[in-house]
Amino acid sequence: MSLKKQLLKSKPVCKVTFRFPKGIADHAGTVALAGDFNNWDVSACEMTRSKTGEFTAMLNLEKGRTYEFRYLVDGKEWYNDPQADYYVANGYGEENGVFIAEA
Repeated sequence: MSLKKQLLKSKPVCKVTFRFPKGIADHAGTVALAGDFNNWDVSACEMTRSKTGEFTAMLNLEKGRTYEFRYLVDGKEWYNDPQADYYVANGYGEENGVFIAEA
């Protein structure tokens, strides 16, 4: 998994690319990206499978803010991104990944 962050000079936005690699969940039919940026709506951001088998999503988010997020595979299994900036408890006995929208 990986996060790529790019600040846009023309807008107060951080362009974030989320990648969920093929090897982590080879069995995955779908991967959804959920977080506080979409009110944890797992249907709001279904990731796209590339020809290589990885799943990707790109979002433009307000820069300078922190965002909690996780990946949901096939509507059942939650995954964190090891490249998150840090993690916080989520109230369900697990943790959410957090990233800071800055380069």
